[in-house]
Amino acid sequence: MINKYIPHILLTIYSIEFILMGISPLSRSVWYAENIPILCLVLFIIFLYCRKIRFSNTAYILMFILPFLHTIGGHYTFELVPFNWFNNLFGFERNMFDRVGHFTVGFYALPIIEYLVSRGLVAKRMIAITYSIFAIAFIAVFYEWIEWWYAEIWGGDSGIAFLGSQGDIWDAQKDMFMDVCGAVFTAFLYLIIYKNISKSTIIVETK
Repeated sequence: MINKYIPHILLTIYSIEFILMGISPLSRSVWYAENIPILCLVLFIIFLYCRKIRFSNTAYILMFILPFLHTIGGHYTFELVPFNWFNNLFGFERNMFDRVGHFTVGFYALPIIEYLVSRGLVAKRMIAITYSIFAIAFIAVFYEWIEWWYAEIWGGDSGIAFLGSQGDIWDAQKDMFMDVCGAVFTAFLYLIIYKNISKSTIIVETK
């Protein structure tokens, strides 16, 4: 019974987190910049749900991770999120919270695959998998453009905080690489459990 309400539970958790992380953020301008795209993403998922376009519980759980991390990043700014336990564990000198966040962008490959396969929009599953990886790669590039435009327009500490490069001239390329790595990981995950996902996925569009 609880599986039916997983999307509702995840939305409730996100809503509570959004409210709490909106209280006294480190930079209000960065908070807006980081949260507006994610809020639009969550609203789009809600829109699909209301249109009776549903995904597997696995897909909803994976899709929830990005908004969860991004909301935290919007509160602290990604560079200053308390993440030393992870950085020290792997010996990283920079804060890798943003890299982990970019990896979770790739998790959205799963709902793309599920939709394409369940609607019969592709002849083979591998086409859906390949398309999902390419789609995530484009999204990765587009978001880097948004960061560039924001940094150019706003400049100053706000632009630097949103850009989150932490002095790394290859930051944008590494972020895009992590997005694609997340998509490839998700594609392998799908290949391992696609039979169960296929049976549990319900995608119905109202006419």
